[in-house]
Amino acid sequence: MMTSIDLVHIPYRGSPPAFTDLIAGQVQVLFGTAAVSIGYIRAGTLRALAVTTATRSKTLPDIPTVGEFVPNYEASAVWGLGAPRNTPPEIINKLNKEVDAAFADPKMNYRLTDLGGMPLLGSPAEFGKLIAEETEKWGKVIKFAGIKAE
Repeated sequence: MMTSIDLVHIPYRGSPPAFTDLIAGQVQVLFGTAAVSIGYIRAGTLRALAVTTATRSKTLPDIPTVGEFVPNYEASAVWGLGAPRNTPPEIINKLNKEVDAAFADPKMNYRLTDLGGMPLLGSPAEFGKLIAEETEKWGKVIKFAGIKAE
């Protein structure tokens, strides 16, 4: 959408067959998660062209961001912890405190970073705001691409 490049989406049933086809030359490019890609990159099996996050990866600092070539580009996978809507606030706050403590642990932080991840600490309200912003951003992409629910 931002570059007018015409790419054909090929749906795969998971990362293994997608990476197999990429390595075999059946497909030319793959937008894969860092956690799955990094082993191939480190082994020299794949060449990383760019990362899609807003900032360079601490794990792959020599790899540019797409945003360095396409201004304002950012696309990153976000994992979070959810709970049922009526979960008491004290439970939510306790879970948030424990998750933030885990990410603050140097061993946990190192392992996550080693896999190409970036811990995102914050409050439940900040996470809710991020989800709303991402929903709006990707909604525009879906509308632009004319994607319809099946």
